[in-house]
Amino acid sequence: MAHCIVPEADAVLDREFPVLDKGFVRLVDYLGGDERVVQAARVSYGGGTKSYREDAGLIDYLLRNRHTSPFEQVVLTFHVKLPIFVARQWVRHRTARLNEISGRYSVMGEDFYIPDPADIALQSADNKQGRSAEALEAEPAEEVRAAFAAGQERAYADYKRLIEGGIARELARINLPLSLYTEWYWQIDLHNLFHFL
Repeated sequence: MAHCIVPEADAVLDREFPVLDKGFVRLVDYLGGDERVVQAARVSYGGGTKSYREDAGLIDYLLRNRHTSPFEQVVLTFHVKLPIFVARQWVRHRTARLNEISGRYSVMGEDFYIPDPADIALQSADNKQGRSAEALEAEPAEEVRAAFAAGQERAYADYKRLIEGGIARELARINLPLSLYTEWYWQIDLHNLFHFL
């Protein structure tokens, strides 16, 4: 079978979808599509691809009955820009391959995440891992945002000073905050993308 072309994937290839204030997700490559899934499912009896309707029915059947290994034949590669603290939660899903920008080799950019005022809240009284559902009033929320920005500016100014002074990049980066944006290429097969989502 020839390389699968998926018009829907081609339509969004290399298109940045904005996330948060400075982040994005973009599909940079893919391998396979519905044809590849049904081809993999039918390999046991050599039936190959049939009509579109039969293929769609087979895909629905596979999903409904959790026969997911044929979906592992479809692979997607994404370029993602996200704050480091989000990236560390993301990589807990060890079902993908990634290559991240390295602060050992590169000078890190001055891009930091600052939450919107509507996302700033006090610690939840009943959830040790999260914030309360009610956002702070506008003035205290802006004070929090200003404190974040001031800390980020100080940390980045120190980082630049160390880099310009010849300090090794692997050391200069140590005090950069988790709100710094990072970038990576992230590749995952379709089956594991379902689990991730």
